[in-house]
Amino acid sequence: MVLNMSRPLPKFLTCSLLSLSLSNAAAAAPPAERVSTEKDRTKVTLTVYNQNFGLVRELRTLDALPNGEVSLEFADVAATIQPETVHIRSLTSPGALAVLEQNYRYDLLTPEKLLEKYVGRPVRVYRYHEAKAEEQAVDAKLLSVAGGPVLQIGKEITFGYGGRFAFPEVPEDLIARPTLMWLLASRQPKQSVEVSYLAREMSWSADYVMVLDDKETRADLTGWVTLSNQSGASYKDAELKLVAGDVNRVEPEGGTLGSVAYKSAPARDMRMREESLFEYHLYTLGHPTTLRNNEQKQVTLLEGRGLGVTKKLLLPSQRYWFRSQVGQVQTNQKVAVTLEFENSQKNRLGMPLPKGTLRVYKADKSGSQQFVGEDAIDHTPRDEKVRIKIGDAFDVVGDRKQMKWTALGECSSESAWEVELRNHKDTAVSVETIEATGGDWTIVSSSLPAERKDSQTFAFRAQVPAHGKTKITYVVRVRWC
Repeated sequence: MVLNMSRPLPKFLTCSLLSLSLSNAAAAAPPAERVSTEKDRTKVTLTVYNQNFGLVRELRTLDALPNGEVSLEFADVAATIQPETVHIRSLTSPGALAVLEQNYRYDLLTPEKLLEKYVGRPVRVYRYHEAKAEEQAVDAKLLSVAGGPVLQIGKEITFGYGGRFAFPEVPEDLIARPTLMWLLASRQPKQSVEVSYLAREMSWSADYVMVLDDKETRADLTGWVTLSNQSGASYKDAELKLVAGDVNRVEPEGGTLGSVAYKSAPARDMRMREESLFEYHLYTLGHPTTLRNNEQKQVTLLEGRGLGVTKKLLLPSQRYWFRSQVGQVQTNQKVAVTLEFENSQKNRLGMPLPKGTLRVYKADKSGSQQFVGEDAIDHTPRDEKVRIKIGDAFDVVGDRKQMKWTALGECSSESAWEVELRNHKDTAVSVETIEATGGDWTIVSSSLPAERKDSQTFAFRAQVPAHGKTKITYVVRVRWC
């Protein structure tokens, strides 16, 4: 189509060209820019896993959004965010907000990065002139930063030029903190949005403190959760949830996270509430808490008063002893000390226990609490037993020797054993000897009844008097193939 511009244009054509011109101008105009910071948060929930990662969910209010495309800088996110797990949606009007593009900017402003961005560009170096007692400025061109700045000053190339570097501006692609950048299509000026993502370097662990009574048959147990946040972001007044269990993860992670509805906050509670979640357990703190970056925080997990405990003294064995002629295998062997308790409501507990470290204390005669040992426990469901090794008894020792050994075949034998237990305490003790044969066993004769533990293990329970000793003798046949 060719227009004769010497003649006046028809009115309808003039309007069409004006509309087309305005449309092209609007299309060429850059999207409006908006910034959202932690000040826009109305609520944040942290779900921390004991595998060094966490789920962050936050609500923010976005104001003054224009109708159309918006470039939104979503700041104050975790530096360890996994961008591929980010999910955003509008709670105000889901159909009024769409994500066209997402970028994660993590090229942070540091002295090293600033120098790298100015390679090939002019800089200014300030050096202190001692004679004049003032700084003097030298203009230079930065040629390289590998191994140290290489400068061109005038016609000379030099390095190791000490001084303070100054730059005319901060490059556009360097930012002060990790930031999500969204290109949004918005059709509503004010919206409440929910954003969720996974982040690394967030973890928690459980620690337990047990205080034994004088008789060592009852104890008080307190559980603590220690949180560590090194994600690069702080979370004020967060709703805190902890997941205990071994969650399978794929590297690299992919996909998005489903949104979770927010509920009104319950009354303030200093303890953790427990509930089942899939095949794991979820613990929720009863009040909001602030978790700052590079901070460790402890909160109470559980408390149990007067739970029943059982102390046991054990003398273990080795399975290979029964397969050859070995003679004396233990001399003055210290007896292991263990504690057992049942994690049940009947025993004044009953909350699934996350794995962690259990430390045991007991008061001395002056009433001062003294540390007597610790051990790690695994994830323990309710109504299961917890068994921990506290240490080795000082005053109870044992000898174990093979008195006779006869091969009955290629992989079977008969052996005679003597176990002597000695107690140097002022009170009598009960000691359990654990005989792990490593095969099928048959007791030929014994001085005490044998207790079957399993197809490869039996035990003897012996009472040892104060300042006395007890001998256990037995003959056993073992077949291991």
